Amino acid sequence: MDMRRLVGRNVRRIRLEKGLTQEAFAETSGFSQQYLSSLERGRRNPTVVTLFELASALGVSHVALVAPDGESDAAAPLRRGGRSGTAGKPR
Repeated sequence: MDMRRLVGRNVRRIRLEKGLTQEAFAETSGFSQQYLSSLERGRRNPTVVTLFELASALGVSHVALVAPDGESDAAAPLRRGGRSGTAGKPR
């Protein structure tokens, strides 16, 4: 699960439920519209303080921003990792 994408989806969903544009939300939250756009697209990695401030501006709990939304991140690129240097080598 890509937490950046999850937070972005949740922020966008809640913002739209509240009937706010990105511009209006930017004014009430103190974050720029460009930052909010990047956040909603999963391109930002917000701090805990940022999550709290966004949640406060939306009138929801910070937990709502990290709650699973049932959507899959299957299309998200997988991170490279695991055991390095073992690809194609017998175990």
